[in-house]
Amino acid sequence: MISKQAAAQLFTNPVIPQRADPWVYKHTDGYYYFTASVPEYDRLEVRRAKTIQELGSAEPVVVWRKYETGPMSANIWAPEIHFIGGKWYIYFAAARTSETVDGLFDHRMFVIENDSANPLEGNWTEKGQIKANWESFALDATSFEHKGVQYLVWAQKDPAIKGNSNLYIAAMSNPWTISGKQVMIATPEYDWEKIGFLVNEGAAVLKRNGKIFISFSASATDYNYCMGLLSAADTSDLLDPASWSKTAEPVFQTSEVTGQYGPGHNSFTVSPDGKQDIIVYHARNYKEIVGDPLYDPNRHTRAQVFGWNEDGTPNFGIPVADGAGVAE
Repeated sequence: MISKQAAAQLFTNPVIPQRADPWVYKHTDGYYYFTASVPEYDRLEVRRAKTIQELGSAEPVVVWRKYETGPMSANIWAPEIHFIGGKWYIYFAAARTSETVDGLFDHRMFVIENDSANPLEGNWTEKGQIKANWESFALDATSFEHKGVQYLVWAQKDPAIKGNSNLYIAAMSNPWTISGKQVMIATPEYDWEKIGFLVNEGAAVLKRNGKIFISFSASATDYNYCMGLLSAADTSDLLDPASWSKTAEPVFQTSEVTGQYGPGHNSFTVSPDGKQDIIVYHARNYKEIVGDPLYDPNRHTRAQVFGWNEDGTPNFGIPVADGAGVAE
């Protein structure tokens, strides 16, 4: 069932075909800005529209392309566009090669900057690699501000911990530089986080009801991919791992009933009037995949309104079926 209020903001899914790791940012100019992984993993695109649905027909602008060789020459993954201090930033991951070593890619996190009012115009300049504690597999950087401090949250491989990636947080001295300590706030511990790979990645931040929520994705990128949720009191020390708690079960996962498989790597936004909360995510509409799921292009961008539980936590429901949303 969907409430009459939620029915005011329904979507025809998928919103954008073949765009994984979708990131939507609603700016003060009234536009929604969108970027995501493209199937070729070779470039960064940005598009904008006045509604989320219209992003599907908006013309993408290529703002950056991978190099032929070097640390930004392969597997350009999971870009996010942010507006910080009056400038636009895109965080993304890039690698030297598409080959793996011991099951791990060699991605690092990078940042580009644009000071134009409209990020589809002007020049994007490279601000370099975000340096973390280790020179190891790192990706999915996201950034948020809280009480005057800019934070970075990202996924990285700790060479001393078994698995692919854990989630870390650190304060920032500028939009491309970590300052001070980085601390781990999540590591795969439940069975649903360890299917295929031991993965916590794809963080997105949601601030509501006196809490800081961080959604994240877990397990392999097939139908086992799913989302968990971290939470901390907004008065707590966000750099203290003890401030964060994790849900014992997934909060968003495959639905055989609606035919949506492997939902995850999401972002959060709101309706044009700001009254409805919206989750934007990718999923496939089939379960069986031939070959490596990473190279199956059909993770499509989807959107749906979500509500809130009585305890103040978000309730994402189940991923809705393809086609036009219908109020029941």
